Amino acid sequence: MDTTSRAKLDGLRTPWASAPAEGEAIEIAPGVLWMRLPLPMVLDHVNIYALDDGDSWSIVDTGMRSRKSIAIWEALLNGPLAGKPVRRIIATHHHLDHIGMAGWLMERFDAELLSTRTAWLMARMLILDVEDRPSPQAVAFWRSAGMAPDILEQRMGERPFNFADTCAPLPVGFTRLQQDDTLQAGGRTWDVHIGNGHAPEHLTLWSRDCNLVLAGDQILHSISPNIGVYPTEPEADPLAGWLEACDRFSGLARADHLVLGGHKLPFTGLPLRMVQLIENHHGALDRLLTHLETPRTAAECFPPLFKRTIDGGTYGLALVEAVAHLNHLHHAGLVQRHRRADGAWLWQKKG
Repeated sequence: MDTTSRAKLDGLRTPWASAPAEGEAIEIAPGVLWMRLPLPMVLDHVNIYALDDGDSWSIVDTGMRSRKSIAIWEALLNGPLAGKPVRRIIATHHHLDHIGMAGWLMERFDAELLSTRTAWLMARMLILDVEDRPSPQAVAFWRSAGMAPDILEQRMGERPFNFADTCAPLPVGFTRLQQDDTLQAGGRTWDVHIGNGHAPEHLTLWSRDCNLVLAGDQILHSISPNIGVYPTEPEADPLAGWLEACDRFSGLARADHLVLGGHKLPFTGLPLRMVQLIENHHGALDRLLTHLETPRTAAECFPPLFKRTIDGGTYGLALVEAVAHLNHLHHAGLVQRHRRADGAWLWQKKG
């Protein structure tokens, strides 16, 4: 959910007013390049980074596979990255806009993939799991969330989106990164700190030698990453993992840290940003509890959670985030629920 209108951004600074053009790069710091690829969705871009390892490059995230992405990667490889091969791909998390071109780069350069174990397993599973029709579990999840009837009918009649549609095949084999590891890349030593919530075992890298933080989607400027519950684990509480990670990262944050996120612009002022990200969800939970003085479905909980219009392009993300907040309150014992005749959960504040 967008937090720009909810919180003052005093103390946050974006050293660059605009992102690099397609096929070009901006040098963030010696040996660190910032590039950008387009996405065909509401959030229309993803940031990727190249770390200069002397005789080769380490690439942090890769974008979604598409003909346009391939063309832009060709321009990057023949332009700002020319003269040295890609030897390592570092995946911050398993989402398709971050890992979609990893297999393409691995095949082209015989490159190594570095990832958390859960991110690699999730990505490979989802790329291999191709469905022609919505699964019964997905339909049941949508019904339980009170999905709008017209959207439910449309989804049941069409082929679901599959990761394989926009991700190159991911070969077997990766190098695991986990909490408290260190990584040598770009002439720096990076401490590995693992987040959660937006994606399980989300990788972040914190430089010991300068002020850089490679944050993926765990920490973003001006927007809060989507925290969602999905049919794969309908009773999950990802918001608990998100808040735990935010509290932990708050203890690491310095005002001079330059945060290189997966979307939006690099920024400084990380301690304030962590406060905003935490307060954003606590505020949403408080408003949601008040909203649940009357029984509601998840789909009826958009108004207290999102201060913008939810349309077809954002409905799915809004629905899974609403379920995440409801599950969090349920795990905390603050709300109760019962099944409606049509299968939807009706949630209500206790007491």
